[in-house]
Amino acid sequence: MIIMGYSVTKRARQVKQPRGGYLNPRFFNTESLGEGMAALNPEENVSPNLIGLTVDYMTRFMSGTAIEEAFKISLIGALFLGMADKARRLSSGIKGLDDDSVINAVKLTGFDACARAGLIAYKPVEEINPDVATIQNVRTMVERSLNFLDAYGPKILDGFTMDGGYTDTVDSGDGDFITADTLWDFKVSKVKVKKEATLQLLMYWRMGMHSIHPEFKQLKYLGIYNPRSNLLSRISVAEIPSNVILEVERDVIGYAS
Repeated sequence: MIIMGYSVTKRARQVKQPRGGYLNPRFFNTESLGEGMAALNPEENVSPNLIGLTVDYMTRFMSGTAIEEAFKISLIGALFLGMADKARRLSSGIKGLDDDSVINAVKLTGFDACARAGLIAYKPVEEINPDVATIQNVRTMVERSLNFLDAYGPKILDGFTMDGGYTDTVDSGDGDFITADTLWDFKVSKVKVKKEATLQLLMYWRMGMHSIHPEFKQLKYLGIYNPRSNLLSRISVAEIPSNVILEVERDVIGYAS
């Protein structure tokens, strides 16, 4: 029996996949864009999840998205807490990649947990204080992400939802970036791409194809970019077997066959 109401991320982690995954990471072509993890500070004093979201949102902002849109989920979380004024003050202090901007961005992103997982997941943003090493790493990873978009962009959509493509099984989830021919997911991780990440990417694509967004119709590739390792992995959608697409649509997302 399927429990209804997963996010894309939770569903991708929860579902039992075939050996190697529905979309085996080994089938992706991987490319380095330069210096990787060895060029970053080895320790950070902020949770990996919060770092990943901050890098994602700051990349959106620094590549032209309005601050209110780039940090939309964080601002919603603050609204739930009755802390909208504090969130606005933090957002007004985000100007670029200087130290104060990065600190404000990390703190503001701390409100995300409330929007995504409820009050129980919230840690007071006053207690989130990135140190020098963490600030430097965030700045470097955002700079790498902007270089990535210069090479593979420009972006057409960011922070998109799949309105019209959700189901009773998967009823929430938002993607990262779409460029002219590729759907990109950002993973700020120290580990190699896993089958849960590739399934999540495949789900975004198929749900996008069922959504109101026409941009999904022109996609030729699915890709994952990791600004921590500075590696991108990409696969042509033409290489994805039709039976895999069918199974994921039916058994994972919940579309009628």
